[in-house]
Amino acid sequence: MEKIFNNTQVAFALKSDTELDRAYFLFKMISNEPLVRIGTAVTNFALKAHLPVDGLIRATVFDHFCGGVNEVDCLSVVDRMFTKGVSSVLDYSVEGKEEEEQFDAALEMTLKTVEFAKERDAIPFAVFKPTGLGRLDLYEKVGGKEALSATEEIEWQKVRDRFDLICKTAHQKDVALLIDAEESWMQDAADDLVEDMMRKYNTEKVIVFNTLQMYRWDRMAYLKELHERAKTAGFFIGMKLVRGAYMEKENARAEERGYPTPICASKQATDDNYNTALDYMMKHLDRMAIFAGTHNEESSYRLMDMQRTSGIAKDDHRIWYGQLYGMSDNISYNLANHGYNVAKYLPFGPVRDVMPYLIRRAEENTSVAGQTSRELNLLKIERDRRKIK
Repeated sequence: MEKIFNNTQVAFALKSDTELDRAYFLFKMISNEPLVRIGTAVTNFALKAHLPVDGLIRATVFDHFCGGVNEVDCLSVVDRMFTKGVSSVLDYSVEGKEEEEQFDAALEMTLKTVEFAKERDAIPFAVFKPTGLGRLDLYEKVGGKEALSATEEIEWQKVRDRFDLICKTAHQKDVALLIDAEESWMQDAADDLVEDMMRKYNTEKVIVFNTLQMYRWDRMAYLKELHERAKTAGFFIGMKLVRGAYMEKENARAEERGYPTPICASKQATDDNYNTALDYMMKHLDRMAIFAGTHNEESSYRLMDMQRTSGIAKDDHRIWYGQLYGMSDNISYNLANHGYNVAKYLPFGPVRDVMPYLIRRAEENTSVAGQTSRELNLLKIERDRRKIK
């Protein structure tokens, strides 16, 4: 198969020389693990101390990885990317909230992004995080089959109602909806909720997508079991496949509490697990739709090759490739240039509220072997091609 991901002219066509320089500088910083740790600590201190650092953050890491501070702010980025065939998923990336009014605000924002997606071809999906609609501790308690207090029962029903309202609205407006995965200890409750939504709203085609984190060794078994239930009950399965973003936290918690880690034993085992899920879903496209969320070139080529050998059109509506904004432009824009369905996750939200997301992005780029060096190398090639000094 032709190797298309080295074409930096296509990958960075939307970046000015100044933006290219900023990206190169940023990934240089991220490549230094001690610097990332120090920068994270300093940033957290500055935010907690209410120091005026929003402007500095916005001019550097925020504008590289985020679309804006609100949904309207994102539209210029959405429109620019769509000129190159790359769609957007508006992702309200405010995390770690605990209050009911904050969950209701996230609900309203998600409903607004569903409406945005309905109105714009450039935004084919809406998305939300389960903990945007309810407390992580509550998900954990429900997933662990612990008894809930009367107050918690009411609280959990509100979470269910928020899920249902978003999924019902997406179904009514015919907008595909991605539901993110989070920590393993809250995921069972989220999985059960999402399956309920699939049973209700995926009866004719896929509207609701769950997310499988394939760095978990148990996810293939879960997918196969879900598939059997879907065949029996007559609903369709949408899955976003990712490797996962909470590895250090997962391993540390497992060690601290003395249970086996849910994470695969090695990077290779994770890659194999991811590719096995791709293979399985491609064999069952009659009942499944795939959103392949990956920055891995090998997995992307694998899916492209399966589409080719199976005679499935590049733009088949059941297969999407997805990457995060600010990362792996060589994959996103070259795929789109060759006619594949591609969508970038475009995070947005107030600068201070989005910082947990941005810190995780920096840490992920530091911990994933080869990711940052690959980004740097491609940026260097394009700078050399443009002869930027």
